[in-house]
Amino acid sequence: MALSFFNKSVKFSYAEQKSQRHRLLRVLLWILAFLVFYNAVSSFFFSVRVLENDTMRPGLRPGDRFVLSSFSLYSLLDRCGLASANLPLKRGDIVLADMAPEEKNGIVAGILDGALRFFTAQRVSLTNREEYFYIKRVIGLPGDEISMTNFVIRIRPGGGLYTLTEYEVSGQDYVLDIPQIPALWDDSIPFSGNMDRIILGEGECFVLSDDRSNTNDSRTWGPIPLRNVAGKVLFRYWPPNRLGRP
Repeated sequence: MALSFFNKSVKFSYAEQKSQRHRLLRVLLWILAFLVFYNAVSSFFFSVRVLENDTMRPGLRPGDRFVLSSFSLYSLLDRCGLASANLPLKRGDIVLADMAPEEKNGIVAGILDGALRFFTAQRVSLTNREEYFYIKRVIGLPGDEISMTNFVIRIRPGGGLYTLTEYEVSGQDYVLDIPQIPALWDDSIPFSGNMDRIILGEGECFVLSDDRSNTNDSRTWGPIPLRNVAGKVLFRYWPPNRLGRP
């Protein structure tokens, strides 16, 4: 009798352990599936981002948080020569420029990085790519002829007859922070406020900060490839008193 009870107890324990292992495996698979889903959504559809600096003042402030539509899928199609001729951008849009050097991370590393950024509210990442992301405003699109006078861009759209200010072309209302520059600066300095006429090539755009002082943008980078545009700001969700489209 004692031996029979012992055998049943061992059998039950083994069955229970096996069941627990299966439950644990299912939980791990669900977590993995969630992380893959989140990483796919944040990579190809939507993402969130916080503005860490004051380069977009006065309209945007440090600590502002945004929901962005991702352009990763468009960039992938563009690299394969399958992108639509209709650009997903307009002049005046606020975008996320990815100026990181080309590098290839494994799928597993990408999933783990996405998970870490999700659970730390985008504060921690496994890579150092965050330092290469910049929130800027699109000023010029392919074919545009642009120049700058006293920090304000004038644009002749590709195929257009007239030169207009950036406000007239974009049709959007935004305010610039125009700095006072040293008297000895001349037009050869990128932040002097003046820029000779350039024409954007196919697949290029020109992005600037709303704060037109010495901040990195297309004045120092030059026109950037459209594939470097990682996303477009859809709306600001924090702080609540400034909720809406910036």
